[in-house]
Amino acid sequence: MTELLSIVVPVYNEESTVGAVVGRLLAIDLPVAREILVVNDGSTDGTRDVLDALPHRPGVLRIVHVPVNAGKGRAIRIGFEQACGTIVAIQDADLELDPSELGALVKPILAGETTAVYGSRFLHGTQGAPFASVAANRFLTGLTNALYGSRLTDMETCYKVMRTEVARALQLEANRFDIEPEITAKLLRAGHRIVERPVRFEPRSRAQGKKIGWRDGVQAIVVLTRLRFR
Repeated sequence: MTELLSIVVPVYNEESTVGAVVGRLLAIDLPVAREILVVNDGSTDGTRDVLDALPHRPGVLRIVHVPVNAGKGRAIRIGFEQACGTIVAIQDADLELDPSELGALVKPILAGETTAVYGSRFLHGTQGAPFASVAANRFLTGLTNALYGSRLTDMETCYKVMRTEVARALQLEANRFDIEPEITAKLLRAGHRIVERPVRFEPRSRAQGKKIGWRDGVQAIVVLTRLRFR
């Protein structure tokens, strides 16, 4: 079987960074062939113009424009549905996470060690992240571990990499940021072992465009609890 990594990039109003993210994804070294699938989730700034101006790369770069914003979860689900690869990975479009980390994250799957890998931002410390963000993540990750018997350090990480058939078997339903706890809960309930690898990241503030908020944390609690006892 020829392996192919489909990198799904959900994007909403990231005109200042999405071009650089795609450029890095095209340039990084990977141990496997790549497909970059950008899902523009109804952006209202200049994101569409930036994406449409990118060089045409048939078979390597695909761009899907969703006319109306429906949320990160919906964009990820579209990416998973349309991915051609044997492995899927999620890459945010805001440059908090360095795309060069993907090479190390995909290796345990290629080696047959596991079917799912998370890139943990906190496996080797907090890396200067805001206290509130670290506290919220630790609480949600701790709740995940308590409910599902896991030993994760970063449940909310964007860097979730897994076999495509595994991703599709999860039958994801979330439309917003609750996609993160839904993916994790369903992976663990299905018996998949999630391997973590440390990744570097550059945290950004809400003033810099970060969109997740406290309401999303509350929704994550609801999702984790509901899926555990459903």
